[in-house]
Amino acid sequence: MTLTEEKGHAEDSNQPVDPSQNFLRVARAGNLAKVLDFLNSGMKIDTCNANGLNALHLASKEGHTAVVRELLMRNADPDASTKKGNTALHIASLAGQLDVVKLLVEKGARVNCQSQNGFTPLYMAAQENHLDVVKFLLASGASQTLATTDGFTPLAVALQQCHDKVVACLLENDSRGRSRMPALHVAAKKDDVRSATLLLTSDCNPNQQAGSGFTALHIAAHYGSQSVAALLIEKGADVNFQARNNITPLHVAAKWGMLPVVQKLIENNAEVDCKTRDGLTPLHCASRSGQYAVVDQLLTSGASFGMKSRSGLSALHMATQGDHVDCARLLLVRGTNIDDTTIDLLTPLHVAAHCGYTRVAKLLLDHRCMVNARALNGFTPLHIACKKNRIRVIELLLQYSCAIEATTESGLTPLHVAAFMGHTNVAVLLMQHGANPNSPTVRSETPLHLAVRSNQVEVVRALLRSNAQVDARAKDNQTPLHIASRLGNAEMTTVLLEAGANPDATCKDNYTALHVAAREGHED
Repeated sequence: MTLTEEKGHAEDSNQPVDPSQNFLRVARAGNLAKVLDFLNSGMKIDTCNANGLNALHLASKEGHTAVVRELLMRNADPDASTKKGNTALHIASLAGQLDVVKLLVEKGARVNCQSQNGFTPLYMAAQENHLDVVKFLLASGASQTLATTDGFTPLAVALQQCHDKVVACLLENDSRGRSRMPALHVAAKKDDVRSATLLLTSDCNPNQQAGSGFTALHIAAHYGSQSVAALLIEKGADVNFQARNNITPLHVAAKWGMLPVVQKLIENNAEVDCKTRDGLTPLHCASRSGQYAVVDQLLTSGASFGMKSRSGLSALHMATQGDHVDCARLLLVRGTNIDDTTIDLLTPLHVAAHCGYTRVAKLLLDHRCMVNARALNGFTPLHIACKKNRIRVIELLLQYSCAIEATTESGLTPLHVAAFMGHTNVAVLLMQHGANPNSPTVRSETPLHLAVRSNQVEVVRALLRSNAQVDARAKDNQTPLHIASRLGNAEMTTVLLEAGANPDATCKDNYTALHVAAREGHED
């Protein structure tokens, strides 16, 4: 597709030449002195020929900057158009007159003005391979998305004309002319095989990295650009290229669920168990994102579900963390260890409890996971669910006969945890299922001690209603009332006294609650 160039002057004839034609002729020739003579003699500045070309159009085409500047100073309209809708900026851009283009834009010419057929100045510069003009127009706000009436954009015409440098420039810049990523990466994002082929033919490195460290193949993997991915691999792109944090294209494709790209990468010897800096494999990534088809493909291709991250997370942990029941079920069917642990001895059920995911928790329980598995800190899944106030998970765990009185090494029961965190509803539920409100820790602290220490008044009331011992003594003989007095919590003190707390009880230093309050300066 080409533009039909407009005639720059009237066709030869035997008719006498009138003054207006002479004026236009000297403007086209760049004769500033004669142009001024005509204007000073009263010639209208917007005089034009039969095609609608005026002095500014003609001088712009030929690159006569001095004439253009003078005409603009005399208020020539920079956006005046010919019969075909072309402005001086269109014409200067088509002719590659960079200095004139700059001058016109400086004087307010519209960079996105379209002619009758939809041509923009950027389109014209791109068609004629005027790279400097293209760059300037982009920097001046020219839009790449404006198309001609037959649907051609500046990029399309540059591709058609095989202007590879212009193509690269257009691909690398958005509508404000700001560089985003290498041209090959943009082509990969759009699955634009035509552009990618042109760029690779021009000795573009298929493993070129963007600022993020990703190659074009990483980008193709992210967006599922199958055609460009295949082209890049054909041209020598490294399927196992490790970008920042050792992320490979397969990690990316797996995370985003781009199954065809995953298959293409594996067909071309991508390592299915490659690890990121944190030890994550593509199977981890697919499991965390819930990409069932990709998980299935990776397992079929030999991915190991026993691989763990640096923190000890397995693919099942990751599927659980994302509440992806189907992926978790698939991993279990394929034989993964249901009670695999992290470096902190957290099982997938611990993770489900932490996140409050009842569906995946039930799946794990139905497959007979260890309901009372202990983490490194001694927490069972029930402890964790109580800490995070996951009431539905707690109900589920209780249905599966979890140990309601399980203790950590320091003696904390789930009720201790719920009391300290202030989860009244959890504390009540536990006590309804038989949790002992007077269970002591190794320091002889009951849930009531912990609830008072963390100023959880409503939990304290609930514990007292369930017959918690109001004067229970910790190892140092401190009662809950001593703790409330030390903290200066008047409301808590009142609640305990109304429940029968002994105000004369003494701790190991023979201090009563009143002594403690006075020592701490709590006059109330």
